This record gives sequence, structure tokens and C-alpha cells, in this order.
Amino acid sequence: MNIKVKTGEIQQDHAELIVVNLFEGVTEPGGGATGAVDKALGGQIRRLIADGDFKGKAQETALVYTNGVIPAKRVLVVGLGKEEEFGLEAIRVAAATAAKRVRALRVKSFSTIIHGDRHGGISLADAVQAVVEGSELALYEFKELKTEPEDDPKEVNEMIFVVPDKSKRTEVEAAVEMGREIVASVSLARDLVNRPANYATPTILAQCAQEMADEFAISCRVLDEAKMGELGMGALLAVAQGTDEPAKFIILECNAGRDDLDTVVLVGKGVTFDSGGISLKDSKGMERAKGDMAGAAAVLGAMRAVAAQDLPLHVIGLAPTTENLPSGKAYKPGDVIRAMNGKTIEVVNTDAEGRMILADALAYAGRYQPNAVVDLATLTGAIFTALGDHAIGLFSNDDDLAASLEAAGQTSFERVWRMPLFQEYGEQLKSHIADVKHVGGRSAGAITAAIFLSKFVGDFPWAHLDVGCKEWTDEDKPYTPKGATGVGVRLLIQFLRDWVHRENGE
Repeated sequence: MNIKVKTGEIQQDHAELIVVNLFEGVTEPGGGATGAVDKALGGQIRRLIADGDFKGKAQETALVYTNGVIPAKRVLVVGLGKEEEFGLEAIRVAAATAAKRVRALRVKSFSTIIHGDRHGGISLADAVQAVVEGSELALYEFKELKTEPEDDPKEVNEMIFVVPDKSKRTEVEAAVEMGREIVASVSLARDLVNRPANYATPTILAQCAQEMADEFAISCRVLDEAKMGELGMGALLAVAQGTDEPAKFIILECNAGRDDLDTVVLVGKGVTFDSGGISLKDSKGMERAKGDMAGAAAVLGAMRAVAAQDLPLHVIGLAPTTENLPSGKAYKPGDVIRAMNGKTIEVVNTDAEGRMILADALAYAGRYQPNAVVDLATLTGAIFTALGDHAIGLFSNDDDLAASLEAAGQTSFERVWRMPLFQEYGEQLKSHIADVKHVGGRSAGAITAAIFLSKFVGDFPWAHLDVGCKEWTDEDKPYTPKGATGVGVRLLIQFLRDWVHRENGE
């Protein structure tokens, strides 16, 4: 969708449709843009409220035909929800609701006001970015493997921000570009997770990373299995034993060689198809196992945004990628594997493969002497049992890092909830024949998985984000259509942007 910015008054705009808004429970449109439109329409919006046809609830819309009274053909009023609960997420939801209604009406181009501008301390730039995110992410569709034309295609080609203050136009245009880069990065992650496993093998993911690196001048290296063997990455290679698809270790680096910048390493689990290996999963729903590389997809998306926004940080993205399949060569329950840092691991369940490949990736991250490492993985179903669909599990050895991720989660609305790393949980991982077992039983499954990862973390601040079962949704949400969610991308981007702002004293 093309996004433009123009100056003027929304009630005077010549458009197929214009979008305005109202809070829940208001009885008067007020003196802003909605009030101006209502006045120009002779009180039609006011009458909608008085007659009970529009209450301003979140995800509520009302359509008014102007009959030539104003230049626009239609006015779409979108609810903002309760004013006391208003924030950036309400803006995203309102923008998403409006965009989907516009598409349903088969309107190709529409104009909109900036929802929430300067309300409750929300900056103009943040409000614009939220409108862009909500609108474009709501309209996302995965079509790259469809060959037949749609019977009834509905596409929105253009959204126009109408800005009354000419002096604000440059700021709005910059915020639009920021929002668009974030949307493109989330869409990249969604595309990768939506693709079937035969269209997203480790080799294909590595090619995708290289193409992105070439486009944005990012340093990219891809380690093959021989190089992984030289480095002692036995845990990753053990998982890769069972498949004919070669594993790849993707290394992306922004601002390489900049010793004056803080170093942050992002690590993403990249199991491109997870059958469970010898510990085979139930066949029901196994097609969804293609999404077990959502952590790697999120890291690729975040690295794209870092480069596109030219963030002054030394950021490294690590994506260990492999399939996990059963075969005569596959690693087995009871095997003992040696990881890159020398620790020996007793394998208990080959379906707990994600923590194996992350073990080597986290050990590798230490060579950058980072200021922080954040890994993101669809690691456990246990975290979904604990937190459901509304929060990401956060585990960290550093309070400041955890607080930064919590703040970024509130802003992006990819919220995190910190879980314990009490050492008592580590008792469940004791092994009689190796340094550590990689599974600690049914109780506290997400916690013991994080405890296991911590054993491969060096002397640096580290956070683990468990997004188990959150990479996919079976229901349409305001700006997350059914399918891949792109979870974690906006969280990581916000976390890195906040880091830069803190360093600059902003």
C-alpha cells in the first residue's frame, strides 16, 4: 500500500473515503477533526451517537454517506475505545479496524486523520507510526504460492494522512517511513514462517539472509557443517544428523568493526521443520511444525529494521538453522553430546531440539564480548500453558536488561512477563552420565529449558524470550490475520531503539 502525506483539512479532502474517530461514551464529536466533519455534514455523526448507532467502542465502525455535502464520498467513523485506556495499542487497533473496513468496502484509496495525536502524552511521530503499523499489518496477506487469480480481489492501494499543520508535515513523513520499515520487517518474518518447510529450508533461509544483507549493506556469513564441526558445535550438528538438508549457521552483522558502539547479539532458533526426530510428534497438526524457525525469522526481520533505520548500535544476528527429522542417522534419547563450550549434554527427548541448537549459538555469541544477548525461540509449549496467548515468557540473568525488554514490550504491545530462574529448578537437569540433561521433566518445563540455556551463556547480560505457540494464530486479530504472526520483531526493534535513546540521554 502506498502511503502519502498532504496538508489540509480533512473535511475538505477529495477522497473516496475519509476516516475520523471517537472515544467510547462521548455525546459530542468535539472540536477536533471529527467535530469539523460533523459540522460540515450538518450533525450526521452527532445523530449517530444520539440514536445509539455508534458508541465508539474499540473495533466499532459507522459509515456515513455524504451525498455531496463535503468532497469525500463517504466518512468512516472508527471507535477508539475508552479514553482512560487509550494508548498506542488503541491507535493500532483503530487503524487496523478502519483499514479492514475500507478493504471490505472495496475502496482503493482513503484519507485519514492521525488517531491519538498529542493525546495522553503520545507524540505525533509515535501516533503516526502506530497508524501505519495497524493499517498495513492488518492488510497483510500471504499470496506468493497462489497461482490462480482471486474471484473477488480486494486491495487497498493508498492511504493518505491529512495533516492540518504544514510545519508538521516533515515529521509525519519521517514517522511514516519508520512505520513502513517496521511493517516490512514484520512482514518478512511472517512470510518466512508462512512458507512451507520445502520453501524455507536452512539453505533457503541462508539465501534470504544474504539477499537482505546485500540490499541493506549488512555483513553476512553462513557457516556450513564442516565449519560448525571445526568450532565444536556438537549440539547443533546432533540435531542436524537426521536430515539430508544441510544445517546452516547464519551470522548477520550491522556496523561491524565499530568499537565505539555498544554490542547487542540477537539469537533466533531456526528449526525449519520439527518432526520431533526419534521422539516423533503426533501427526495431527504436524504441518504447523514449519513455524519452529520463527525465532530466526524474527531475528532476520529485526536485523533488516536495524539496517534500514541505521541504528547506531553494533548488532549481530545469529540464526542456527536445521531440520529435525527421524532417520537411521538421527540423534537418539540417551545419547551424550558435547556442545561448543565443552559441556556434555544427556539427550532425554529429541523433540527438545531447540535448546540444543541455541546452546551452541549462545556459546558462539560470547566471542563478541557483548553488552547484551537476547535469544528468541518457539522453545516450549509449557510457556503457552503458563501464559496463554497474551504474553511472551521472559527469563534473564540481568534486572536492567529484563526491565528494558519489559518497557519495550509495553510500547510495542508484544508484552513480556518475567519468569523465575531459581537455581533449585536446575536440580531437575542433573545427569548421572553427563554435565547436564537437556530436559527436566514435565513440571516447570519452560523454566528448566531456560535454566538449561543459561549453562551456555558467558559472563554477559542475557535474556531468553520463549514465544512457544505464539508464532501462529488460527483467528483473525485486529492487525494480525490468521497465519504467521511475526511475533518478536516489533519487540526487538523497540528494545534496540530504546537502547539508542538511553545512550543518547533521550
